[in-house]
Amino acid sequence: MKWLAAENYHEMSRLGAEKIYRVIAEASRARRRVNIGFATGNTMLELYPMLAEMLNRNQIRLDLLSTYNLDEYVADGHAVPHSHPLSYYTYMHENLFRHIDTALGLTKERIHFPDPEHPEAFDAELEAGGGLDLQLLGIGFNGHIAFNEPMSESEIGAAEFAALPTRIISLKELTIATNSRLTAGGQSKIVPRQAVTMGMKPILAARKMLLLACFPEQEKPLSAMKHGRPTPELPASYMLEHPDSEIIYTADQITLR
Repeated sequence: MKWLAAENYHEMSRLGAEKIYRVIAEASRARRRVNIGFATGNTMLELYPMLAEMLNRNQIRLDLLSTYNLDEYVADGHAVPHSHPLSYYTYMHENLFRHIDTALGLTKERIHFPDPEHPEAFDAELEAGGGLDLQLLGIGFNGHIAFNEPMSESEIGAAEFAALPTRIISLKELTIATNSRLTAGGQSKIVPRQAVTMGMKPILAARKMLLLACFPEQEKPLSAMKHGRPTPELPASYMLEHPDSEIIYTADQITLR
């Protein structure tokens, strides 16, 4: 497990974009399939245009790239429409996919989101495709990764939590309040109460894990993680035992000792 303190948000974004770019570029030059797991949220807003610019400038062929997003909001058992103000599909299009030169070969058929109506199909397709080469993550203020919310150790064992598949979950109040403030202009009523999330099992099976953090509120879960152990009560803590995981955090907002 590596910890890297970036000077500020811009530097964190640049470092993260470069790490993802290198994985994609290396696979592209070797002409092998590469699977990248993407995250959403304010943390990634500068990273994605940077990544697109790197790919475009260096004309990296993307015909063997497949992307897998961590989650999508759910309403009435269905993924929210692309017109929903919090749609993660639309977020990814606006912040990354529309910036990538279409001549590089990334097609919509290889852009994947978990389907709340058939979440098991997401895991099956990903496993059949060889699993994730790199998973990009943020961290919730309560320590969640994707929308895998914390659970008490009295509810679920550590091994059982690590084996959770992609599924529909109900969001915790802190998650709803945080997303309302950061992405919904304080309008809690437009934040769906459920989401479909990539499970802990496919996330932890990624060959590389990269987590970015830039909010002062993330200092508490990161500090607990740094001095703790893997536990369902802090989902991000499972990175501690991953063979190739890294956290980049902004030192001007987060102090870790």
